[in-house]
Amino acid sequence: MSGSALSSVGAAAPAVVLAAAAAPADPGSPDGTVDSVRRRVLAASAGAVAFGVLSYALGSRRATDIDHELPEAARAADAATLQEQADGRSLEIDGIPGLVSGIDDFYEVDINNVDPVLEASEWTLSVTGAVESSFTVTYDELVDGDVRTGYNTLRCVGEQLNGDLLDNAIWTAVPVAPLLERADPGGGCECVMVRAADDYYEQFPIAALERSFLAFGMNGESLPREHGHPVRLLVPGHWGEINVKWVTEIEVLDREVEGYWEERGWHGTGPVNTVAKLWTVNERADGRVQVGGHAYAGSRGIETVEVSVDGGDSWETAELILPDVSRERFSPSRGGENLHTVTSDSISEPLPSEHVLGERDAWRQWQYTWEPPAGDHEVVVRAIDGTGTVQPAEEESPYPSGSSGLVSETITV
Repeated sequence: MSGSALSSVGAAAPAVVLAAAAAPADPGSPDGTVDSVRRRVLAASAGAVAFGVLSYALGSRRATDIDHELPEAARAADAATLQEQADGRSLEIDGIPGLVSGIDDFYEVDINNVDPVLEASEWTLSVTGAVESSFTVTYDELVDGDVRTGYNTLRCVGEQLNGDLLDNAIWTAVPVAPLLERADPGGGCECVMVRAADDYYEQFPIAALERSFLAFGMNGESLPREHGHPVRLLVPGHWGEINVKWVTEIEVLDREVEGYWEERGWHGTGPVNTVAKLWTVNERADGRVQVGGHAYAGSRGIETVEVSVDGGDSWETAELILPDVSRERFSPSRGGENLHTVTSDSISEPLPSEHVLGERDAWRQWQYTWEPPAGDHEVVVRAIDGTGTVQPAEEESPYPSGSSGLVSETITV
């Protein structure tokens, strides 16, 4: 998470802020549904543990001078194909979003009042520090590289367990690895500091950066200002705070130093915790009850979601989206072998190029429907990741390393 924190009506208008003393308040709606306005949550830096500051967006923060067409029309077409495929396999469940979040609904967590305004024509990225060769690349040089289009999910380390600071988009990006190879990094800590135009900075292992991407497109459009225009970092499977927006510098370090949020007591630079969200409860006309949400485990992927309607005494397997979009891959060059398969007649031909970003790093929708007897029922949900590890039941607050535990809700019929 990087960038600007508080939305404002104008330069002179104060933001409306609800500051949390330690962990952020749960931004989800009381009934567990996703409120598209409240999802635009922005964090300010008001103290050592002030990751959770809530601000309502009173006006649009989108830059009116950004050209929202990608450098090549084919890239927008690739994103449209992935969107169609996602729409065709989404579960239709009232109260939860589809597989791809809209740009206006995608959560925002930043550090200051006004987003930087950067023109692509003037943007550069410097690779510096403990490297054999320092250099700078321009926007045109970057987007002329090995362009990839695919799904990637981001989750905020400061969100409550069943909060909704979790979203998935179709990104257009290039790998970071070729830039690191060109720089020939050294250093004694195997770590990097990534800096942004808004003075945000985050340190994390260079191994994570080697598997990362520099994104310049989102859902078939140029990257919007509020999401880091013209270029942001995507680090698959890791907490959102190291996915630096408005990125301007990658510095290879000789020794470890603390990043912005680490200086304030947070430690969310590692892989995300596994979570299954319970975002909706729907009563059917036939007397059955449906519960549903999303599950996410970063690059480990989600194998199974299980639901208990008796407080955890017994478990049933929930329905997941099929096929699992988080496992799909595409060959990296046009005309190459296509590893993607499509099973639904409602979906167009698969994309014949660029592999999906982050490989397995996308959330999954789930739903479970049953006919309960009259009375109270404690519904609990848990996920099993791609390594076979069950989501931990032990509860932890978001501060300092991300929330964990099992989401539950008592339903009365």
